[in-house]
Amino acid sequence: MNSALKWMPLVAAIVLAGCARPDGYYHDRNVDYAEARDSSPLVLPETRDPARYRDAMPVPEAAGDFRAPDGRFSVPSPPPLAAGRATERDFVERRNIGRDSWLVVGADPGTVWPQLEEFARTRGLQVTASDTSRGVIETSQARIRVRQGLRAGDSEVRCDQGGAPVAACLEAMEQYFSARSASASSSSLAAQRLAGEERLRVEQQGDEWRVVVPLDIDRTWAELSHQLQLDFTVEERRELLEGDPEAHDFLISYMTQTERNRNPLQVAFSPDVRQMSQQIRLVLESVGPERTVLRAENASERAFSPEDQRELLERVSGLLR
Repeated sequence: MNSALKWMPLVAAIVLAGCARPDGYYHDRNVDYAEARDSSPLVLPETRDPARYRDAMPVPEAAGDFRAPDGRFSVPSPPPLAAGRATERDFVERRNIGRDSWLVVGADPGTVWPQLEEFARTRGLQVTASDTSRGVIETSQARIRVRQGLRAGDSEVRCDQGGAPVAACLEAMEQYFSARSASASSSSLAAQRLAGEERLRVEQQGDEWRVVVPLDIDRTWAELSHQLQLDFTVEERRELLEGDPEAHDFLISYMTQTERNRNPLQVAFSPDVRQMSQQIRLVLESVGPERTVLRAENASERAFSPEDQRELLERVSGLLR
């Protein structure tokens, strides 16, 4: 026997021992999650300047119960990311629904605000009032507004007169922001308060999962429509079939994770001889002036479990974060 081979069992035992507890059992880190305890929050001195501090990396609140029906703990999976989204985005993009139109800029309101002031100055607009706390610049020609966008790090910029968007103003601002980059922009500390703390969340209500979005229904539909057109383009996996801005819903074709995970034996002994997608309707419902609920409703005869519903809504909400 090769002298090197006779040491292999010993080496394997040493390697495996490093992954186990002293009593010989593998360390299940799910227990660490279940037994974790909160620590005391960090307290800053009362003499600090509040304008200099905000949440640089806010931790989202957990939604739902991470305990399985059998009482065991299940580590929650992170929401899926839209592949290629970061490289496909433009710094400034147009959004439309009906006759309404606005811009989405890839920077927080604190960064966009000084750029809007510079835009008004360089264009020779006659500024009659400027309110940093509300993100509004009043001019003789139109009213320019900026506020937190749906996704973190985004801003929505509008230019209107009498409640109607001014097309020439939006086109001029779109060209202006297209010529700039987020890295070259300065941030206004006074305008950082425009960035809202609340973000969308996935939550469970009975047996149903839903997404709560802290924006009005028209803005939510326009943003979701744009993102679905970019991401739901994979044939037989996820496709956007239609969208109705008046009904505020979308019809999609989607292959659930349950279906994707069926093994060949399960496929062979089921009525469906291949993996198949199904039609699902994404429905938006207004539940307040600045609050919208997104639901996923089965529009086919195939099974659509609460786990499937949650998995799909987490993917869709990932497009909006």
